Amino acid sequence: MDPTRMKDWQIAEAASANMKPIAKLADELELYNSEIIPMGHHIGKVDYARVLNRVKENPSAKYIDVTAITPTPLGEGKTTTTIGLIQGLGVLGKKVTGAIRQPSGGPTFNIKGSAAGGGLSQCVPLSPLSLGLTGDIDCVTNAHNLCMVALTSRLQHEANYDDDFLSKRGLRRLNIDPRRVQMRWAIDFCAQSLRNIIIGLGDKMDGLMMASGFQISVSSEIMAILAMANDLKDLRQRMARIVVAYDTKGQEITTADLEVDGAMTAWMLKAMNPNLMQTIEGQPIFVHAGPFANIAVGQSSIIADRLGSRLADYHVTESGFGADIGYEKFWNIKCRASGLTPDTVVIVATIRALKMHGGGPKVLPGKPLDPAYSCEDLPLLEKGCQNLTAHIETVKKSGVRPVVCINSFHTDTKAEVEAVRRIAAEHGAYAAVSDHWLKGGQGAAELAETVVTACNEKNQFRFLYDEATSLTERIHRIATEIYGADDVTYTETARQKVKDIESTSESRSLATCMVKTHLSLSHDPNLKGRPKGWVLPIQDILVYRGAGFVVPVAGDIKLMPGTSSDPAFRKIDVDLDTGTVTGLF
Repeated sequence: MDPTRMKDWQIAEAASANMKPIAKLADELELYNSEIIPMGHHIGKVDYARVLNRVKENPSAKYIDVTAITPTPLGEGKTTTTIGLIQGLGVLGKKVTGAIRQPSGGPTFNIKGSAAGGGLSQCVPLSPLSLGLTGDIDCVTNAHNLCMVALTSRLQHEANYDDDFLSKRGLRRLNIDPRRVQMRWAIDFCAQSLRNIIIGLGDKMDGLMMASGFQISVSSEIMAILAMANDLKDLRQRMARIVVAYDTKGQEITTADLEVDGAMTAWMLKAMNPNLMQTIEGQPIFVHAGPFANIAVGQSSIIADRLGSRLADYHVTESGFGADIGYEKFWNIKCRASGLTPDTVVIVATIRALKMHGGGPKVLPGKPLDPAYSCEDLPLLEKGCQNLTAHIETVKKSGVRPVVCINSFHTDTKAEVEAVRRIAAEHGAYAAVSDHWLKGGQGAAELAETVVTACNEKNQFRFLYDEATSLTERIHRIATEIYGADDVTYTETARQKVKDIESTSESRSLATCMVKTHLSLSHDPNLKGRPKGWVLPIQDILVYRGAGFVVPVAGDIKLMPGTSSDPAFRKIDVDLDTGTVTGLF
């Protein structure tokens, strides 16, 4: 199979003939038939509670997180590298599992594609993975929107009926302030026209007229809860703590107040079980939770990682975007919650992205790359490596020695590759070239060998801050030590919210989940490389009490992305003779 002559969906379709049946894949993982819920011939859900109870005494696998440098708008192959590394470890004869996040319908039908890998390093079958899989995102969307139904109907009833009417139906008046609703409706597409809307038009039976809007489903707090929950009991408790709105006195209105938390949990029951799929070369991959580390936690689920860590000798997981947001959240939020700590961290880099960070021509989705990215230019590359060294330093702050993966492109020259190797070594990181897109596991053998070496080194894992650290200090430390800012500023609204949060006894128990652009170390997507002399502006502070997060919002970030003028859906269709989905990437 020559990936240079085929599109990703064609490679995936050709590979489907050799996929292992789900029963065989499960058997190789030493799972019992009663622990697998088949969802077709090649996909299954794993009864995680039953499995974890049975294998809880198994030794823990070497734990590897895959992150990246600051990406171009096209992405730099982090999921492809994650899958390539899994395949490479398989080539070395290692028992390996992986965990990736489920693609969102927004990027799949927009610019970025399905995030299923690429070339000969893909998660298959591609079409089900990209088109809803087993319905986890639908469960998140429905649970989220059920909460909004409960809220808006309650607003209407309280506006139209007296206390006696409410009391006869077992309801107490909540006095919800329609101007302080914290949630929006959810849909898993990039639909900018739904960001800001008015609902409740018509007469009083059509609801209360109020400003509202939509967010993309994977940005929902419920998706974060799915990623962070350790089990069903934990998820149920978190679901009850979601803050939906505030009353007229400024008191929180939660899902428990609306008595919708139990029904929301019911929607999430089947989504709790991770999806089991495979690489093109037949290694098992758990697919669970969603993307977007710029506006969400951006991690594969704790449950998936706990499963993989007890079923294999090596477990590879994935964090969203660059180490500044993806790995920082993995390190200080996910590891703290799961109790799992990495043996090494892979930082994915490409020569073309490093050149962009050195001041290369602008990269635009859907447009051909400038010739500067296919011609050797060592000064441009070395200047751009300042971005790479910033991410190396971030990982090293956690006490872990990283492995830089030079994700190979045919335009890379030997001198350019050696320059990246040298700079990585000078800053205390391993480096390896990986040609997994073209050659699959064989192409990732050097990377896999380097990862094994790194995993065998003893590290000194430590958090960036302890739980006693104030919210103000956490934000300042992340901004200055991870992003490279000189200082932090706050709007008056954000400053008052910080003050209110820090005055509560629970403030130290809430994790700090930063929201900022993924296209720069700073808050400004136009600042490439390693920006100097800038200040991080905190515009707002959100509280995701169910997920257990305080969410500082830096810069202009939208929870609903927009669809481009040349979206991927224009190229997606169905072959009417075979029923095969075409055009996915």
